[in-house]
Amino acid sequence: MSPIKKYLFIIACGLLPASGSLAQFGASNGDWQAYGADQGATKYTPLSRIDATNVNDLRVVWRRPSLDPYYLALNPEQRSSRNYVAAPVIAGGRAYIPNSVGLVEAFDPGTGETLWVQEPIGGAEGLRGGTATRGVAYWSEGAEARVLVQRSTYLYALDPETGKPIPGFGDNGRVNLQLDDPQAERYRWGGVPAVIRDVVVVGQAMSDSFSDKEALRGDVRAFDVRTGELRWVFHVIPQGGEYGSDTWQDRSWSYTGHAPVWSLFSADEELGLVYMPITSSTNDMYGGHRIGDNLFSQSLVAVNAETGERVWHYQMIHHGLWDYDPPAAPILMDINVDGRSIKAVTQITKQGFAFVFNRESGEPVWEIQERAVPQSNTPGEVTSPTQPFPTKPAPFERQGATEDNLIDFTPQLRAEALEIVSNYVTGPLFTPPSVRGENPGDSQGTIQLPGSQGGADVQGAAFDPETGYLYIPSITSPFIADILPGDPDSGTLDYVKGTRRWIAGPRGLPLFKPPYGRITAINMNTGEHVWMVPNGDGPRNNPAIAHLKLGKLGLPGRPSPLLTKTLLFVGEGSGNISRSSRIPPDMPLEIATNSGGNKFRAYDKFSGGVLWEVELEAGTSGAPVSYLHEGRQYLVVAIGDRTYAPELVAFALPE
Repeated sequence: MSPIKKYLFIIACGLLPASGSLAQFGASNGDWQAYGADQGATKYTPLSRIDATNVNDLRVVWRRPSLDPYYLALNPEQRSSRNYVAAPVIAGGRAYIPNSVGLVEAFDPGTGETLWVQEPIGGAEGLRGGTATRGVAYWSEGAEARVLVQRSTYLYALDPETGKPIPGFGDNGRVNLQLDDPQAERYRWGGVPAVIRDVVVVGQAMSDSFSDKEALRGDVRAFDVRTGELRWVFHVIPQGGEYGSDTWQDRSWSYTGHAPVWSLFSADEELGLVYMPITSSTNDMYGGHRIGDNLFSQSLVAVNAETGERVWHYQMIHHGLWDYDPPAAPILMDINVDGRSIKAVTQITKQGFAFVFNRESGEPVWEIQERAVPQSNTPGEVTSPTQPFPTKPAPFERQGATEDNLIDFTPQLRAEALEIVSNYVTGPLFTPPSVRGENPGDSQGTIQLPGSQGGADVQGAAFDPETGYLYIPSITSPFIADILPGDPDSGTLDYVKGTRRWIAGPRGLPLFKPPYGRITAINMNTGEHVWMVPNGDGPRNNPAIAHLKLGKLGLPGRPSPLLTKTLLFVGEGSGNISRSSRIPPDMPLEIATNSGGNKFRAYDKFSGGVLWEVELEAGTSGAPVSYLHEGRQYLVVAIGDRTYAPELVAFALPE
């Protein structure tokens, strides 16, 4: 389709944003102002100097290691994370990124050369305890500006010009995020601070190894962006008398914990709202000790940015048992549905849904139905009789461990797949976890599809404010939802999680039908799917199916998308994973969840056709970004894996 025909197609379908729209329109002024391009997590830039006519001319123009040599000079034995998930922010002619020990480095966006590095407090000793995080926040107002980053148990505010701590922020430039309770687990997070108006909001990540019903809450907190003073705390599990506490029977709100925002926030500056994807509470696969719907676990909650007060919420999982945490930043978008201009927010989920709400009121844009779901047979468990199902858009992932979803490349492979699943509980979406037996012939748990890592995940999606299209990378990845009786000598839960292993199919193939990694494009003005394509070759050359000459089957990596005015860029996710206890000995690593590949591609936004691809030394581990520097458009992405030292790679057209 020619560019003119594409434009006429957009107009004919009513895809252009409404006049005067104040939606999130991506990065502006050639910069990349936030981890997700803007406060609305669109991952979009209107830059167009790289387009379909010249994308094949892209070349690598610089590389930058994940840890500046300065730190290795401080400590030649310094070790750092190979999981380089960071993406830079570009503002004011500089780029800022947390390195692989969590300290900020500033560099020249045109050359990758270091401008300054954040000094570790205590010299070489201060390098300990930090790990890779996803990004920084940049804030400016008038003559004031600062870079904010969370590292270990502290939130830092740094001078963008020098990297020096800002003295008036907290205690000499940092705020201690560690909880006052000496029994509390050590604070940690891998997200990105969100700045809206004059507050900076942080979440936290907490261990999901549960043995006790009593646990620490993962409350959300906001600090004054100038002083570091605590402004508000939002109780993710409402306490006595607070809205939602009646959804916890027998005062279970008083001891149940977790439910943090472990992923990413978004915000609407005009409305003054922060959107929080709150995750699962203790225990994420057994809830006999917390009967009820359990607000605000696994909910999207909008709060007043200045006070932290709840404005609206929607619970996407009642009484969660599936580890279906909302895993990604909610995406802000202005859409036009049936002639109505709507300020919307969309939450993508691990189970393969896109929940779409009016972001001012929380009203669903399309009907969300409460449908009956399978019930648990676990003693003491009381499953919610229904779960929410959006009527639009349709699911973007395969749902349910059912016979229809098993691989059927050949009749023999289908028969072997049926034999494998005969040892497990299977069923449609929301089939509950089950107790793993100890005797031969006992069930080994429930096969859950999508598994606890999606569907969609923290890599998120990208939204085009010009066309109204949403692009979602996702993976078809099952796992075993098995639970075991708790140990009364070491905990207070009647049941705890079991192996939670990923499960393979016959002859080194996946258990379910492809694509195993896909990209789905959805027109958010109509709620209709536009196209879906596999992302990556997948196991098409497996000896059991090579003779079938199949097309691309997709890879189960977790790549993050980048959208420009003309192109969609997506990698294959980080590959070359190491075998863990969750990967059975008979499962080939190349079909295990999170196993991507080394290709990085540009797709046509309207058809899903591949326009360009390059094979890198490792898979894309971080989110790609694009920006303009001195008149030249750059494309930068983090790569790395357990065998290749992580680094940033920058592409540009020849000068």
